[in-house]
Amino acid sequence: MTIDSILTELHSHQSSAVLAGQKRFGIANETGLGVSVPILRAMAKKIGKSQPLSIELWNTNIHEARLLASMIGVPTEITEKQFDDWTTDFDSWDICDMTCSNLFDKTPFVVDKIFEYALRKEEFVKRTAFALMATYAVHAKNVNNEIFEQFLPLIEREACDDRNFVKKAVNWGLRQIGKRNLYLYEKANECAIQVAKQSSKSAQWIARDALREFSEEKIIERIKQKSV
Repeated sequence: MTIDSILTELHSHQSSAVLAGQKRFGIANETGLGVSVPILRAMAKKIGKSQPLSIELWNTNIHEARLLASMIGVPTEITEKQFDDWTTDFDSWDICDMTCSNLFDKTPFVVDKIFEYALRKEEFVKRTAFALMATYAVHAKNVNNEIFEQFLPLIEREACDDRNFVKKAVNWGLRQIGKRNLYLYEKANECAIQVAKQSSKSAQWIARDALREFSEEKIIERIKQKSV
């Protein structure tokens, strides 16, 4: 498929109802068409993996084209410059999270970028650090516990950031690390307890929500099964 044929198909699926739904979920979609994620996934399957098309789609600045770009990109062909450039372009939580989950957490830069971006001030760049923690914790099955344990001080340090899209990602990262196995469950619990001692409302919310999930029997049982 060509970029023109893909864009034609995207426009054919646009929906005002989907656009309205995106806005209700806090998605910044000023450049959006209103195409649902299931339709985008079906398109991605039909197109197949293509790094050149992925870059062309991203450069259109159309919301759904960027989501689709994250689905057809090739992690092994992503350069560090592209990683940085796309992260700087993030302006909506769904594009940030889906790019992390579909693409970025499978690149060789992921761990270095988590440490780098956690220090950044821009809201969505900083969110990327913690979204990457979360998706990497889910997808990187064979990574040592020590890598994830190194992320916990970043969570503790940045839990005071009360910006909505940052604090929710910090919480997400903490919960996903804690659900990898029993060892990290204990370490994440300890981290949450320390975060709860902070005075900021964001830190207290992050800790309270994580500790609530960590106390659920079904979550504990699932973690135990992973650790067998």
